[in-house]
Amino acid sequence: MACPINVVSVEVLDNPAPFTNPLSFLVTYECLYQLNKDLEWRLTYVGDAESESDDQVLDSVLVGPVYPGQYRFVFQADPPDHTKLPQDDILGITALLLTCLYADKEFVRVGYYVNNEYPEEEGALRE
Repeated sequence: MACPINVVSVEVLDNPAPFTNPLSFLVTYECLYQLNKDLEWRLTYVGDAESESDDQVLDSVLVGPVYPGQYRFVFQADPPDHTKLPQDDILGITALLLTCLYADKEFVRVGYYVNNEYPEEEGALRE
């Protein structure tokens, strides 16, 4: 079976933003043929590059039924729970993964690097 959808664009909204703000993406995709099952879109915050155990699924949404054509939606999720992240991995570079699944199989993955840092004025106070 060929890939049922084609991602046209993903736009990060409210960027840059404080760590505590919700994460928002404008997702545009086209469906190439009618799907019998829902699509599941999922947003995952990578908590630790060495282990998936610290990853947090921030939200998932089911979309369906899906017929041939172009679609657009805003995917908004709460920020990660910093209390569940390894202390050494809260600041610095990590990733966000926007994935799409059909029939429980992932077939689209869009990744973004994220750099978490203190605002300039706060960083000077913490050094």
